[in-house]
Amino acid sequence: MPRHNFNELMAFVTVAREGSFTRAASQLGVTQSAISQVVSALEARLEIRLLTRTTRSVALTAAGERLLQAIGHRFDEIEAELDALTELRDKPAGTVRITCGDHIVKSTLLPKLMPLLKAYPDIRLEFDINYGFRDIVADRFDAGVRFGETLDQDMIAIPIGPHVRMAAVAAPDYFAENPIPGNPRDLVKHRCIDIRFPTHGGMDAWEFERRGKKLKVRVDGRVVFNTTPHIVDAALGGMGIAYLPEDEFSPYIAEGRLIRVLEDWCPHFSGYHLYYPSRRQPSPAFSLVVDALRVN
Repeated sequence: MPRHNFNELMAFVTVAREGSFTRAASQLGVTQSAISQVVSALEARLEIRLLTRTTRSVALTAAGERLLQAIGHRFDEIEAELDALTELRDKPAGTVRITCGDHIVKSTLLPKLMPLLKAYPDIRLEFDINYGFRDIVADRFDAGVRFGETLDQDMIAIPIGPHVRMAAVAAPDYFAENPIPGNPRDLVKHRCIDIRFPTHGGMDAWEFERRGKKLKVRVDGRVVFNTTPHIVDAALGGMGIAYLPEDEFSPYIAEGRLIRVLEDWCPHFSGYHLYYPSRRQPSPAFSLVVDALRVN
C-alpha cells in the first residue's frame, strides 16, 4: 500500500472533530468541496467508509472512530511540538484555548492574564464560555477550568483561586411576599432560579451540608438559564431564590439588594482549578499562562 497523504489524514481528523465539512473547511482554509474530495480519496485508498454523511450531519463509522482514536492525538502532539519551537524565538507566541464559565473569566482569568498579554504581544488567548463538561482533548482545548471535585484523575490540576462557598439568595421584594426558608427542604415551597447544564441536559439537585449532614433538594421555579450571569439578574429582579458560589452575589449582598439565607447549610469546597492532560507537552505560551494563573 502506498504511503498515506498526511493532508488527507489531517482533513479527516478535522472533519471528524468538527462534525461538519463546512466548519472543517473554514478551519483549514479550503473549500467544502475540496475537503470532501480529500476525505473521499482517503476512504477510497483505504477501501473503507470512515464517515457517514447526510444532508445535515456527519458521523463517524466504527472504522472512522478507530482511526480518530489512533491518530487524532498524534496531530495534537505535533502541533504542541511546533508551538514549543517558539522557545527559539525572542518571545513566546501562539494561541492558548481555554474552556470555562462566564464568572471565572471576569473574576480571575482576565485580571491575571491581562498583564501577560501586555508583556507578550505574540500570545493570543481564546476563551470558550461553556458550562458543559467538555472533553478538552477531543475538542482541542489547551485547558479548562472547573471546581476541583469534578476533575478526572488523568488531568493535571492547578488551583487558580481560593476555596469556594455556596450562597442561597433572593431579593428583598421576593421575601416581602414569601417566608424565609429555615431549612433546605423548605425550598420546595419556593420559586427557585435554576441552571440547566448542556452536557446532560438536566438540572442537578442543590447540595447542602451542615455539621457533616448532607442534603440534596430538587427545586422548581418559573425561570431556568444555562449561564450564571442571567441567574444573578433574575434574582435581583425578584424572580426567586438562586444558588451559586457566593462571590457571584457578594457585591449585591453588601448593597442590600440580595438577602442571603440558609447560610449555615452552605458548604465550602475546593475552588477553581485549571486542568489539562497529563501527557500534554506544554508550549512556552501555555507555561506562562499556567504560571500567571497559579495561586501564590
